[in-house]
Amino acid sequence: MPPSLAQWLCLVAVIWLQTIAGTNTNFPAYSSQLKQVLHISQVQLNNLAFASDAGKLLGWFSGIAAVYLPLWLVLLVGALLGLVGNGIQYLFVAGKVTSVSYPGMFLLAVLAGNSICWINTVCYVVAIHNFPLHRQLAVGLTTSYQGLSASVYTDIVDAALNKRGGTGARAKAYLLLNSVLPMAVSLATAAFVRVVNADGPGAGKNAHSRFIILFIITIATGIYAVVSSMGSVSGALSAVYNAMGMGIFLLIPIIIPLAECVKHVLARTEKRVHDVVTEQENSDHGGDESGLKSEAHPQVGDQEEAVVVVPPSEEVAINGVREEVGARVMVKRVEFWLYFFVYLFGATLGLVFLNNLGQIAESRGSSKTSSLVSLSSSFGFFGRLIPSLFDYLFKRKYVVSRPATMAVLMAPMVGAYFLLLSPATAALYVSTAIIGVCTGAITSISVATTTELFGTKNFGVNHNILVTNIPIGSFVFGYAAALLYRSRRGGDGKCMGMECYSTTFVIWGCLCLLGTVLALVLYARTRKFYSRSIEK
Repeated sequence: MPPSLAQWLCLVAVIWLQTIAGTNTNFPAYSSQLKQVLHISQVQLNNLAFASDAGKLLGWFSGIAAVYLPLWLVLLVGALLGLVGNGIQYLFVAGKVTSVSYPGMFLLAVLAGNSICWINTVCYVVAIHNFPLHRQLAVGLTTSYQGLSASVYTDIVDAALNKRGGTGARAKAYLLLNSVLPMAVSLATAAFVRVVNADGPGAGKNAHSRFIILFIITIATGIYAVVSSMGSVSGALSAVYNAMGMGIFLLIPIIIPLAECVKHVLARTEKRVHDVVTEQENSDHGGDESGLKSEAHPQVGDQEEAVVVVPPSEEVAINGVREEVGARVMVKRVEFWLYFFVYLFGATLGLVFLNNLGQIAESRGSSKTSSLVSLSSSFGFFGRLIPSLFDYLFKRKYVVSRPATMAVLMAPMVGAYFLLLSPATAALYVSTAIIGVCTGAITSISVATTTELFGTKNFGVNHNILVTNIPIGSFVFGYAAALLYRSRRGGDGKCMGMECYSTTFVIWGCLCLLGTVLALVLYARTRKFYSRSIEK
């Protein structure tokens, strides 16, 4: 298989893996039903949401495994962990297993959450190493599809249930999908997931043209997801057709490697024809003249197989890698801890809001939780994509400052948290969209930020250490929100009204504002590194 074809096959495989990797993002869509089925309190439900994030505390294991094990094996280990963690939860909720205690459910949720780290690590490593000259483009495009996970799972559940089923039916459907779908896609893509140590024909104009096509496909997919998540549109279009449409959009990226395969076949055919003609000329006119012609006209097949290996020093210069540092050195840097808390008060806080979206909507009297989850997922998709688009447009002249970009993204999130103090339904939808798009963008930027500040060599371990702030923030912020919710609940154990989360929204807004300030401080410390021009 030509290196260029292998690269694009890997990229499409990563796109599909990222689409199904966000199994924790659909938790708000069925959290209320899960709470009823398990007969647990809001605090206990919040602990289950935290448990899924707590799996990331051990995510650095996947980074170490990616160094010593084949990537396909790392991928299948992650899928197996998800199959066990979500599968046993499904069997318990469905009544097939009756001996799982609440601590057991907690540990299963941790196992399921950890499985996401293994899949994500494989995806990041493939995107970063297979496209060293287009790292942010590859990472941004592929991770943007993880923003669609909740929307994709919701479409499948809606199509399967078709408004049927009693209490707990949606929870069972989501847990079953969470366990089976990642394993199925991992088995289908494991053979194609590997590192191709070259940026061959993809190093020039060919890669740019292919990335432009992928951008168009990706944007069209996101627009379809947003439109189909709107109540009026999704009501007019049957759930089955809606899911089929999403499936078609997710299959379209395969045209890139198919076109590369056709190009390779045509090149090989032209090479054979050229060889036959050359051999005929040799037999008619002798070998000397034909040999000169052969030198004057290089074979097309050889051009197709040619690759350009990027020297480490050149890659550092092109991609703006500050320096290669290990985990022990990284955690001693002031820049790391500034970065850690910026992510904590930005993307992690946004994820906590999205995890509690089901209960927030219920407390405000809204019954369209699935629609809100799909909306946040779709806007999160665009949020993850936007940094890659800007990087593609501006990186030819300037290096984009990641910390400054994070500060710009966190500013509207501050306004969104305070906007939630309004009782208007529109305020809930607008705030959800803003937090979704900004959280997705910060998540996408963080991958490039980690590589630029601390290098690519130890990325798998370094980035998994960074995202340990997700379970920490999920526990601290989520538990505090649950305690405030419980203090205002009624006799039936539920809290209804704006006062349920009003104090929480104020606290979250202030924390996000603090994160914005820290992002500006991080920008000030790294300004010289980011402000240089590539042309220099």
